[in-house]
Amino acid sequence: MSKQAINVGIIGASGYTGADAVRLLANHPHVTITVLTGNAHAGKSIGEIFPQFGNLDLPVLVKADEADWSDVDAVICGLPHSTAQDVISALPKHLKVIDMSADFRLDDAATYAEWYGRTHDAQDLLDGAVYGLSEHYGAAIAKASLVACPGCYPTAALTLLLPLVEAGLIDADDLIIDAKSGVTGAGRSLKEQNLFSEVAEGMHAYGVAGHRHAPEIEQEISKRAGAPVKVSFTPHLVPMNRGEYLSVYARTKAGAKAADINAALTAFYADKPFVRVVDDGSIPATRHVRGSNFCLLAAFDDRIDGRVILFSTLDNLVKGSSGQAVQNLNLMFGFDETAGLQQQPLFP
Repeated sequence: MSKQAINVGIIGASGYTGADAVRLLANHPHVTITVLTGNAHAGKSIGEIFPQFGNLDLPVLVKADEADWSDVDAVICGLPHSTAQDVISALPKHLKVIDMSADFRLDDAATYAEWYGRTHDAQDLLDGAVYGLSEHYGAAIAKASLVACPGCYPTAALTLLLPLVEAGLIDADDLIIDAKSGVTGAGRSLKEQNLFSEVAEGMHAYGVAGHRHAPEIEQEISKRAGAPVKVSFTPHLVPMNRGEYLSVYARTKAGAKAADINAALTAFYADKPFVRVVDDGSIPATRHVRGSNFCLLAAFDDRIDGRVILFSTLDNLVKGSSGQAVQNLNLMFGFDETAGLQQQPLFP
């Protein structure tokens, strides 16, 4: 499907991911933002909530159930997990939906209930949802009506690992994922653990052996491995606003070395504009992707024979959320995949 211009609504525009969707779509050559929702801020302009958008001519925020969707082509949903499915279920059927919550990422409703603490009440939508890892499921995304954008940790992990598992270069049963994220990954709502004095000048692990992104990572790796896989996944909160950094420790197969892995990743993503293997000997850093839709990868031989240390970094609000949502929007409507996403990383 290809149109010269479309109207897009953003549900949950007052949150961090919603705000980044506004930022990106404001410069999209084929998109007009025609609906913004934010139940707690209904009646306000987006500039009242985010003064950086005060110069934009955008609609006033409304409640989601009061929005007029009649002239809207697509919706990007930035609502929290467990809330999104109810709102999306009530949307008109003509809308194409890109959801940034976890509500449609897991194939199995029972697994969703186990990890998210509520039943999945939109089984019909779940059955038709496409997992929105842009570089891997682009053809299916292009035909989809509902796309479930991956979580930020899964995006970084799967972008790095799926080509290597598929190529038989690493052992899918021996993966240790040491992950770190900025504070915006926890959303914009007030939480004691996210206060400045709680997160500044320190770092801590959370969700140890029980983070909700683990089954999502395992679901997709298992498909490539052809058998059930479990990973060791530990996330950490670091005192920065944006950014995500993964150090992955893996056992190689068939005598593969880091050079083989870097070559395989380079070949796999050769025609993908947002994923790049860094130059030999370079180590990716969050500052190299801040504010952009890029994901940078690298592999190094470990001192332990037969093992490698792998790196993946991205901006959790862009490639890990709103940027990937816009990338999927482009795929769904036949636009250039990079439309609205051409901004370079912000450094320093």
